[in-house]
Amino acid sequence: MGDRWHVEVDRSVCIGSGMCVVHAPDGFRLDTARQSRPREPEADANERVLAAAEGCPVEAISITLVDGGEPVFPPEE
Repeated sequence: MGDRWHVEVDRSVCIGSGMCVVHAPDGFRLDTARQSRPREPEADANERVLAAAEGCPVEAISITLVDGGEPVFPPEE
């Protein structure tokens, strides 16, 4: 069994570009206000979700491990 991720979108930062939906349509959706939301707040580790976080133009997406809370994205500096 692989890692489980907790996925969050900072809605105060999200500009509704939709790039997350392009990269991971199974992981994100835009609501009626064109703000991104994860389809599920916890999900199996997924390269498309990671690509969506990395491709967000305003870095509004954060991913942490469910077990332990270590950051996946953005990485700790």
